Amino acid sequence: MTKAIRIYETGGPEVMRWEDVDPGKPEPGEALVRHEAVGLNFIDVYHRTGLYPLPALPATPGMEGSGIVEAIGEGVTEVAVGDRVAYAGIPPGAYAEVRRIPAHRLVQLPEKISFQQGAAMMLQGMTARYLLRGCYDVKKGDTILIHAAAGGVGSIVCQWAKHLGATVIGTVGSPAKAELARAHGCDHPILYNDEDFTARTKEITGGNGVDVVYDSVGQATFMQSLDCLRPMGMIVSFGQSSGSVPPLDLGELAARGSLFLTRPSLMAYTAAREDLLNHAGDLFEVVQSGAVKIEVNQTYPLAEAARAHRDLEARKTTGSTILIPGE
Repeated sequence: MTKAIRIYETGGPEVMRWEDVDPGKPEPGEALVRHEAVGLNFIDVYHRTGLYPLPALPATPGMEGSGIVEAIGEGVTEVAVGDRVAYAGIPPGAYAEVRRIPAHRLVQLPEKISFQQGAAMMLQGMTARYLLRGCYDVKKGDTILIHAAAGGVGSIVCQWAKHLGATVIGTVGSPAKAELARAHGCDHPILYNDEDFTARTKEITGGNGVDVVYDSVGQATFMQSLDCLRPMGMIVSFGQSSGSVPPLDLGELAARGSLFLTRPSLMAYTAAREDLLNHAGDLFEVVQSGAVKIEVNQTYPLAEAARAHRDLEARKTTGSTILIPGE
């Protein structure tokens, strides 16, 4: 018998319970993975609260982890027993010491990347990959705006975009986070509590606006983000930590200069195994080259996932956070 976090109803962090579970033997197409580390992401909060409904309750949340394959089911060719692996995306169930997972969602974790880095980088790093190479192909000379620039995705986007030759503008909530963002490649950190980020972005760009805005904040920033764009620029809305974006009159996009809008998800961009491997491969390449550094700034015992959720929602975390089984 192993342990996992289970939720029987949606709500606050208190709905998460640390319980005995039996993961069972892997079925055809599945692998049994013993986690060394589990990633903490804002989508876990959305699942817990019901904003993004889980398939059924009771359920184990969590979308990202790393560990060792302990067993495989019939027909599995993607991994073998003993492999170091990592994953991110559906199906949920990462908040567990041991879990079953479809083998086609697993990727081989290079020896040079630690389990802790693997659990901290897969969801956020592959998100950064589709933001920078899928939604809008960032290139040398582009200027981008990334909200929550000191967060997990933000700090990876800043480094990767800088590596691609872009000028990086980012919003942050404190001077300490501004310094953190600057250290990770953000050329122009903006303290959104102290200054109007739209006016400051226009000032930085000489009134032209940025090529693309990456907005994971949602309600509090979306409309102002539109005003940061150059004509025919793109806004990528990939989260809503401040609440859902209200219904939008599409005429607003025309009025602001024929803007483009997309609402992507990692699950769509990595649904095909080939795409998953391409995203993971590009991520591993920039990490192993040193262009992107994955820094685990907070660790919590997996059993204390509720505390980790409280800190995440209170904006007490920076960069990547992981949960450790067995602590």
